[in-house]
This record gives sequence, C-alpha cells and structure tokens, in this order.
Amino acid sequence: MAKNYTSEITQFLTDYKKRHPDTELRQREGRAKLWDKQLDPELQDGFRAARVPQQPYVYQTD
Repeated sequence: MAKNYTSEITQFLTDYKKRHPDTELRQREGRAKLWDKQLDPELQDGFRAARVPQQPYVYQTD
C-alpha cells in the first residue's frame, strides 16, 4: 500500500474524533461500567463450588 493512503474508515474515525473530542473518555467510562469490576474472591469460590457437572449429551434425560 502507498504510505499516504488512508482508508475511508480511518478518515471517518479521524474526522469523528475531531468533531467529538470526548469520544475516548466516554469509551473508557463505558468500559469501566461494564468490564473493569473488582471481583470478590470468596464469592467466586462459592460459584465454583456450586457448579454442577454437565452430562456428555445435554438433552438426554435420566
């Protein structure tokens, strides 16, 4: 590819970020709400202990 080539997507994103300078901040805030959580180790241990093993064929009844 030519070094001076920029795709339409890259041009769009560059223009969008110029018009909306707070985009990255809003992305980080959204990520913090959904993904960056502190997990309680005791609660996680309880979840692991309560796990029920799955049968080889899920739809088979006993």
